[in-house]
Amino acid sequence: MSQRVRRSFLWIIAAVIAILGLGQQPALAHGFTSTVYADVASTDGGRLRTTLQLEYDLFVVSAADAGHDDALFRAGTAAFDAGDSHAQAAALEAHAKSAVAYASRRFTVTSDGAACTAARAGGFTMGMREGVPYTTLRLDWRCPQGDDRAVRSGLFPDAEGYVKGTKTIVTYAVDGRSGSAALDAEHPSFSLGQAWYERFWEFFRLGAEHLLSGIDHILFLLALIAGSRRPREIVLAATSFTLAHSVTFMLAALGVVDVPSRIVEPVIALSIAVVAGWYLWRVWRRGDHATELEAPGQGHFSLDRAGWTRLGVVFCFGLVHGLGFAGALGIDEAWSWTLLWSLLVFNVGIEVVQLAIIAVVFPLLVVLRRRSPRAGLWATGALSAGVAVMGLVWFVQRVAGV
Repeated sequence: MSQRVRRSFLWIIAAVIAILGLGQQPALAHGFTSTVYADVASTDGGRLRTTLQLEYDLFVVSAADAGHDDALFRAGTAAFDAGDSHAQAAALEAHAKSAVAYASRRFTVTSDGAACTAARAGGFTMGMREGVPYTTLRLDWRCPQGDDRAVRSGLFPDAEGYVKGTKTIVTYAVDGRSGSAALDAEHPSFSLGQAWYERFWEFFRLGAEHLLSGIDHILFLLALIAGSRRPREIVLAATSFTLAHSVTFMLAALGVVDVPSRIVEPVIALSIAVVAGWYLWRVWRRGDHATELEAPGQGHFSLDRAGWTRLGVVFCFGLVHGLGFAGALGIDEAWSWTLLWSLLVFNVGIEVVQLAIIAVVFPLLVVLRRRSPRAGLWATGALSAGVAVMGLVWFVQRVAGV
């Protein structure tokens, strides 16, 4: 490979890192995205009851804006700033017309395509999720006769300009059928009579999209690939990472662990910098021999001490990433038993995309290293440096709450 080609290759990598870095938000959940939780159940008289849990301050500003209700905005934001849950519920009660109208327009139920009518059931109540206030609103729906009942959610759309990528996680138990679904802007509705494979496909897609849209997780994976010296190492690292984040993902789903996102998110950013920096340290210490094994160990895996240490570090950080994956769906309550199998499929979606990235990128890296070891060293070094810088920037931003 000529010197000019090497320079061009490195410039391309640097440009990609710069573009990804400039276009990336600090990736803090609150204030950029939101998750709505909806439970649908049958009631006496053939009605459906939906129990909505909505992020309080977002609900207030969206409902006030949609209903041109400045009084709701003033009362609701004052109660939010005061941190008074009783005042927050009272603000919504005083302006229930605007609040219920917004929710029932954005979250709807139909029967064979005909609209069901909503009536509020009980008052607003307050609680906490992910460290922020959530309000609960119950609606009873009277539906025309029909077999195909569907739920649609357009709550807190991007067009409002307050958050992006809102998800609505629905659990349901209707007429002897139960399950769950994940709704977003591209897939806003589902049928309560959907087949099990349709429900699982939704969560598989959600898991795949979550990894693809999560630049921090992709950069962590690229750092693993860049620092792997043998195919065996990247396979073991990916397996270790998978096992680790699957453990904490399921523990969070079962309500066993609950770590605030203000802790999880900075550690995820730090893990990116550490894994990338680890490889840079090897390059600095061993130079052209950075991709060589120091003293291969005995046994089936044949890893040296550095390989085993790196595997342990990846496993520990994988535990934290699992909490991040769970946080993407707000999974921090024991009620997630009802979502258990769907969440497993969400996890499978993540893994399929992860393996696809490895299958594409690592063979290219192997070819480059074999054709020109020095070019491979510089390319992986440049990539790791860019990833390490981004990880440190995100770490500082998340610790500072930017």
